[in-house]
Amino acid sequence: MNTAAAAAPEQRLIDYAPGLGAGLSYSAADVLSKVVFASGMDVLSLIAVRGILVTIGFWLWLRAVPPRMPHSPRARAISIGLGLLFAGNIFGLMYAIQELPLSIAILVYFTYPLLTGIVSATIGLERIGWRSFAIALTAFGGLALMLNAQPGILSVLGLIAAFLASLSRVIGLVVTRAALNGTDARLTTWYSLAPSSVVFAVALLMRGSVHLPLTSAGWAGFFGMGLATTFATLWIYVSTARIGAFRTALAMNLEPVLSSLLSFALLGEAVTSLQLAGGAVMVAALCTFSLSRQPAPVR
Repeated sequence: MNTAAAAAPEQRLIDYAPGLGAGLSYSAADVLSKVVFASGMDVLSLIAVRGILVTIGFWLWLRAVPPRMPHSPRARAISIGLGLLFAGNIFGLMYAIQELPLSIAILVYFTYPLLTGIVSATIGLERIGWRSFAIALTAFGGLALMLNAQPGILSVLGLIAAFLASLSRVIGLVVTRAALNGTDARLTTWYSLAPSSVVFAVALLMRGSVHLPLTSAGWAGFFGMGLATTFATLWIYVSTARIGAFRTALAMNLEPVLSSLLSFALLGEAVTSLQLAGGAVMVAALCTFSLSRQPAPVR
């Protein structure tokens, strides 16, 4: 009896590992993207070239280690749809990172846990009481404080892009949990990566030019981003299948904290005390909001 009781918490901690790994990987990719953009590569070139390389890598991986169970036609169609959604998500986020200070871009993007809870409550996946709504308003207040305290003029298009990327992540998390639970995460990742890569490749061909990194640091950042985002994308699907969309969103709260700290330490981005206060309020509210949410009974 005691052994079983002791094993349960350990299993729960292990189940959080993919979500925490995704947060760490995305934080590294956030910082590396700034290095890549500073080296002369633009958003479309970055996501198109990286998408092609990552898709080829995943195809080779699936050939070397075939999945134990193929996707059903329905699961495959849903995964492909998520890939098209992922295309909008990654373009919006990368554009926001290019146009905004990294800490601002990531915190605006991280409205998605709050929006996930609100959408989930609306469609009946979970219950959210007035306390959770009050916590959500507090988080948005912290974000507003951080935006107002930012020195200089922020890009309106960058802010819109970050918010739209957040919305696409909300839809992806909810759909993955509702329709793809129990499927092979590698196959879901493959079916999602392939169509998004095709979209970016076609857009790049239509534009007719590719802007590659002009420095060795830029190339190193480019390949580092490819590895980090590949593993992060896979771990997101694994985590969502293991602990659900909502707990995955909680684990991913590690990303804005690390990204903001790294942007201050490594990129030298300007920060005021009000910004720090606003960011701290938002991240604390995000964590509290995630912990306060309760799934609705299974029907």
